[in-house]
Amino acid sequence: ADYLDNGNNKMAIQQADKLLKKHKDLHCAKVLKAIGLQRTGKQDEAYALAQEVAALEPTDDNSLQALTILYREMHRPELVTKLYEAAVKKVPNSEEYHSHLFMAYARVGEYKKMQQAGMALYKIVPKNPYYFWSVMSLIMQSISAQDENLSKTMFLPLAERMVEKMVKEDKIEAEAEVELYYMILERLEKYKEALDVVRGKLGEKLTSELQSRENKCMAMYKKLCRWPECNALSRRLLLKNSDDWQFYITYFDSVFQLIDESWTPPAEEHSLEGEVHYSIEQAVKFIEERITEESKSSRPLRGPYLAKLELIRRLRCRGCNDEYKLGDPEELMFQYFKKFGDKPCCFTDLRVFVDLLPSSQYTKFISQLLEVIPLSAASESSIALPADIKALQQHLCVVQLSRLLGIYHAMDKKQKLTVVRELMLRYRHGLEFGKSCLKTELQFSDYYCLLAVHLLLDLWLEGEEMAVWQCLTLLEEGLSHSPSNAQFKLLLIRIYCRLGAFEPVAELYSSLDAKHIQHDTIGYLLTRYAESLGHYAAASQSCNFALRFFHSNQKDTSEYIIQAYKYGAFEKIPEFIAFRNRLNSSLHFAQVRTERMLLDLLLEANISTSLEESIKSMSLSPEEDDIPWKDLRDNRDLTVLFNWDPKDRDISEEHRKLSLEEETMWLRIRSLTLRLVSGLPTLSHTIQPKNSEKTAENGVSSKIDTVRSLLQQLEAAVDAGKKFLEQKIQYPVLGPPPTRMAGFFSNGSCQCQTSLFYLVSDIYELDTNGLEDSAEIQERIGNSFKSLVERLTDLFNKCKGDLIEVRDGTLKTHPNLLENLVFFVETISIALWVSSYCDSVLRPFKSNLQKKKKKKKESSVAMPPIFTHFLDYVAELQTLTSNVIDHIKGLEIILTALKLEELSLKDTLLLQEEKKFTKTVQGKVQSSYHHSVQEIGELLKKRLDTIKKLKI
Repeated sequence: ADYLDNGNNKMAIQQADKLLKKHKDLHCAKVLKAIGLQRTGKQDEAYALAQEVAALEPTDDNSLQALTILYREMHRPELVTKLYEAAVKKVPNSEEYHSHLFMAYARVGEYKKMQQAGMALYKIVPKNPYYFWSVMSLIMQSISAQDENLSKTMFLPLAERMVEKMVKEDKIEAEAEVELYYMILERLEKYKEALDVVRGKLGEKLTSELQSRENKCMAMYKKLCRWPECNALSRRLLLKNSDDWQFYITYFDSVFQLIDESWTPPAEEHSLEGEVHYSIEQAVKFIEERITEESKSSRPLRGPYLAKLELIRRLRCRGCNDEYKLGDPEELMFQYFKKFGDKPCCFTDLRVFVDLLPSSQYTKFISQLLEVIPLSAASESSIALPADIKALQQHLCVVQLSRLLGIYHAMDKKQKLTVVRELMLRYRHGLEFGKSCLKTELQFSDYYCLLAVHLLLDLWLEGEEMAVWQCLTLLEEGLSHSPSNAQFKLLLIRIYCRLGAFEPVAELYSSLDAKHIQHDTIGYLLTRYAESLGHYAAASQSCNFALRFFHSNQKDTSEYIIQAYKYGAFEKIPEFIAFRNRLNSSLHFAQVRTERMLLDLLLEANISTSLEESIKSMSLSPEEDDIPWKDLRDNRDLTVLFNWDPKDRDISEEHRKLSLEEETMWLRIRSLTLRLVSGLPTLSHTIQPKNSEKTAENGVSSKIDTVRSLLQQLEAAVDAGKKFLEQKIQYPVLGPPPTRMAGFFSNGSCQCQTSLFYLVSDIYELDTNGLEDSAEIQERIGNSFKSLVERLTDLFNKCKGDLIEVRDGTLKTHPNLLENLVFFVETISIALWVSSYCDSVLRPFKSNLQKKKKKKKESSVAMPPIFTHFLDYVAELQTLTSNVIDHIKGLEIILTALKLEELSLKDTLLLQEEKKFTKTVQGKVQSSYHHSVQEIGELLKKRLDTIKKLKI
C-alpha cells in the first residue's frame, strides 16, 4: 500500500505477487495488485482480478475499502453498491456497512434505494441523522421526478408526514432537521405552515447563519403577499443595521404595495411584526431619520444616502417626486462623493443613479466634483496631480464617471489622444504610491491605464489602425507593473485574438489561473480562437483543459453531495444537483466536445490512423446526437471585461440573446458536419449482386438514409445561419466575440463541404447500381468533381495576400486570411475522406473489369468514364494542395524576413519606455503568425501524402 501511495505502481505489483505466492487467498493483496495494474494502464487485467475477489463477497474492511478505491478510479461507482449490498446481507447489523451502502447509492443517485437504506440504518441504530437521510432521499425523488404531479402528491407529502411524526414525538434535535422541514413545506407551497415553523419554537434552532430566521420569514411573507409584515420586519431590521441594502429594497417595495392597495392599519396592533409604514410621508421621514442617525455613528455608512437616491428614483417613476422635498439628486450625489469619493466603491454606487441627472448637466456635474479634489500642479507638467492615494482614488472616480456619462465618447480624435496621454501620465505618476505593493497586489492607478486603452479602442473602431498597437503596448506596460491584474490579461487576450495572434494568448490565459467553474464561464475566450487561428497543438490543449473540468465535475459533485449528507447540510444538496445539470447542459461543454472531435479527426484521420479507427476510438456514430438542444445553457460570463460605457454602447440583453442564437446555430452546423463525417466509414461494404434482396438487410442502405437525412438537416441549419447573418449584428467590442459562421459562408467552405456530402450520396448510388447503365450517374459525379476543384480553387484564392503589411509606417494585419487557410485545410481534409470512400467503391469495380479482360483475352473491353474522371480529380487536388503549400512557404519566408523594429514609429508621442513594449507586442504577433503558418503547412503536407496514395 505504501508503494501505491508513493506512485510506485510497478513495485506494488511485485510485492503483491510475492505475498500471493505465500498466501493464495489474501483478498486484499489481490485488490492492491489490481489497483497497481489499473494505474499502469492494464484495465482489463485489473477488472478481472477485482471481479475474482468481489465474487467471494468479502466482508473484511481492507478488501472492501481497496475495492471501493479501485472502482472509483475505474469510474464504475455502480460496482461499489453491489459490493456493500452483499456485505450488508452477510453482516446485517453493521452500522458502518449500512452507511457505506447509503453513500454508494448517493454516488450513483439511486434515491429510492437511499431512502430504504436510510430507514434500515435507523432501525439498527436509531440516530436522528439516519432518519433524516431517508427524508432527504424522498425530496430528491421529488426533485428528479419527471412528473411534477407525482412529486406534489406522493414524495413530498410522505416526507412531510415523516418529519411531522418526529415533531409530535418531540424528537427534533438539530438545525438541519428544521431546515429540512422548511424546505419540504416551501416545495409543497405550504407557505403559511412554513412561516409557523420558522416563527415557532422550532425556529429557535435556526442560528448558524446571521438572520437566518428573519430571512426565511421574509421569504414567506413575500410568497404570501403579506406586505404589512414585510414592511414592519424590514423596518425593524433597518433600525438594527441601517446599511443592509436588501432590506431597503423590501421596505420600499412593501410601502408602495401598501399605498397601491390603499391599506390602512386595523384598530388593534398593526401587524405580527409591529409598526407598519404605509405612506410616502412615513417613508421619507424614515429615510431622513436613518441619515440623521448615520451622522452620529462612529463609522460612515453608505446605505442611508443611497436609499435616499433610490427613493427619489422610485418617486420619479411614479411621477410624484416634487412634492416631497427630498433634495436634488445632483447635489445629493455631490455630497455623497465628498463623503465617500476616496473609496473604490464610490463609482459603482453612483453608477446606478446617473440616469437621475439630466444630460445637459453632465459637464457641470463633473467639474463640480473635480473642484473638491486636492490636486497640485507640479512645475514641469501642466497637469495637476494628487498628492496622496486618497486624492488619487477621488480623481479616478471622476474619470470613470466621465467615461460613463459619455463625455469622452463625444470627443474628436485629437482630443481623445490628448486624454490618453494625460491618463497615462497620471497612471505612471500613480505608480509611486504602489512601490511597496506585493507582486500579487494591483497598483492604485491601474484603472487610468485601462481607461486610456478603452479610448484607444474607440479610435481603432473608427478606423485608426495605429491605435490597436498602442492598446497592446499600454496593456503590456501595465502588466509589467501589475503582473496579476486580470483585467489587463483579459483585454490583451481579446485584442490579440482580434488581431489573429493566438500564441501570446495561451500563456496569458494560463497565468489567469482559471479556477473550476471559470473554465465554463470564461473558457470561451480561449476555445473560440485556438483552432481557427491555426494553433492546432494549443487548441488540443485548451480543449483538454475544458473537458477535464467538465468530466471531473461529474465525479466531484457526487462527493459534495455525500459530504452534505454527512454534515446535514441538506439545503445544499438540490443546489449541487442543479449545478451539475447546469454544467452538463452547458453550451460551452457541447461546443468544446464537438470541436475537439473535429480537431482530432483533422490531425489524425487517414494520417496516423484510418478514418474508421479514429471514429471508433471516439465512439462516434452518425445516428447519435448527444447535445441537449432543448436545455442548452449559456453560462458564459459576457461582462467579465470591465467597462465604463454608457448604456447605449454597453452589451444589452438583446446582444446576449442574439449571441446565444448564433452560437447555437454554429454548433448545429459543426455537430452535423461531425456526424456526417462519422457516417462515411459505415457506407463501405462488400458489393452485393445487383438487385439482390440482401442490400436492405446488411444495414448499409439504412446508413445512407441516415447520411441523407443529416444532409437535409445541415442544409436547413445553413439556411437558418444565412438568414441570421443578414441582420448584420455588431456586438460591442468588449461583448461576445462573433462565431466563425460568417467566414464559413463568405469564403465558400460551406458550399464546398455541403457539395462533398452530396457527392457521397451519388457515389453510393453508383455503388448499388453498378457500372453498366449508369452513364448518367457517372456523368453527374464527373461534373461534381470538376465544380469541386473550381470551388476549392476559389477558396484558396481567398487565402492569398500578406498577413502583415506595412502601410505609411503603420502595421495592418489580416487575420481573416489565417481563418480562411484553416477552413481550407479542414475542407480539403473532408474532400480526401470522401475521395477515399470513392476510392474504396471504384477499386473493386476496376479489378472485376480487369479479370473480365483477362478471360476474354481482348483489349476492347471499354473502361467506363468514371475512372478517368476520378483520376483527373485526384491529380487536380494534388496540384492544388501543392500550390497552397508553396503559398504557405512564401508566407513563412516573408514573416521571417519582416524586420518590424525598423518601422519608423511615426507617432512621436511614444516615449522610450513605450517603444520597448511596442517592439515586444509586434514581435509576439509576428511570431504567432509564423507558428500558425508553420502548423497549417505541416498538416497540409501530411494531407498531400494521403492524396498521393489515392491511385485506383
